[in-house]
Amino acid sequence: MESSPMFTPANSIAALLTLLPLLAAAFFPLAVTERLCSLPRNLRLFCPVALCLPYVLVTVAAGVFRWEWFALYAALPVAVALLLWQARRADPAQRGNWRDFLVLAALGLAVDLRWFEGAWPAHLAIFNKILLLDAGIYGFLVVRQLGGAGFDLRLRLRDAAIGLRELAWYTPIALALGLGLGFLHLHAIWPGIAAIAGAWIFTFFFIAVPEELFFRGWLQNLLERRMGRVPALLATAVLFGLSHFNKRAVFFNWRYVLLAAVAGLFYGRAWRQERRVAASAITHASVDALWSLWLR
Repeated sequence: MESSPMFTPANSIAALLTLLPLLAAAFFPLAVTERLCSLPRNLRLFCPVALCLPYVLVTVAAGVFRWEWFALYAALPVAVALLLWQARRADPAQRGNWRDFLVLAALGLAVDLRWFEGAWPAHLAIFNKILLLDAGIYGFLVVRQLGGAGFDLRLRLRDAAIGLRELAWYTPIALALGLGLGFLHLHAIWPGIAAIAGAWIFTFFFIAVPEELFFRGWLQNLLERRMGRVPALLATAVLFGLSHFNKRAVFFNWRYVLLAAVAGLFYGRAWRQERRVAASAITHASVDALWSLWLR
């Protein structure tokens, strides 16, 4: 039987290179920061150019390599690093500089509006999302050295307790709203333990962690320093909801936006209690897994 083109050696190596920065920062944050911060400044600012390598591997193997996309994936991570280096110098108190929010807007819109997905072969656009996340991780962790993000996936029982508590608070609200609006539909099925565990683990690493790091670890974190805890929680939840406007709809999906914004309140509460992305990602992954398995 011929193997799927998604699992070629080139794609496997590219996947490893793409996931390595994410996993290294999540499980060895101090070691990664110390090692990279010991590099000479210019090397530290320009080494994110290496994030273009997965694009080269995947697209050359698929025969869809284009120089303009290569230039984008080589230049964008460096531009993020340079902007956040300037933000660090201009805002040592880390109250949030316009460059921080420019980087977040560019990365967020690029993912949400799928600006760069055309660079990739069919079914491999996930590379784009994780590479942009890697660029943000490098910029905020190594260059900006933003404190309080809480990006540490060495899970603790306390993370689970907080995450599941917020799930318990959100679930009756989501069911009442979602069923009442016709957005949720109950399905009395039992897919099996393996399917449930697989759905949760995939959602945790590839949906919940990237979104929670972006919206809570970076955005809510920075907004708190300017607006305070409650306004930052509300603003981030609204922006999180709006980021779902084009999901499962051609135009503005207001039901999805509303449910996601309410969910964002509970994700934000989970994150801010001990400033841990792991806690809010547990809530987020659990909500999404329940929805995908029994309520979609």
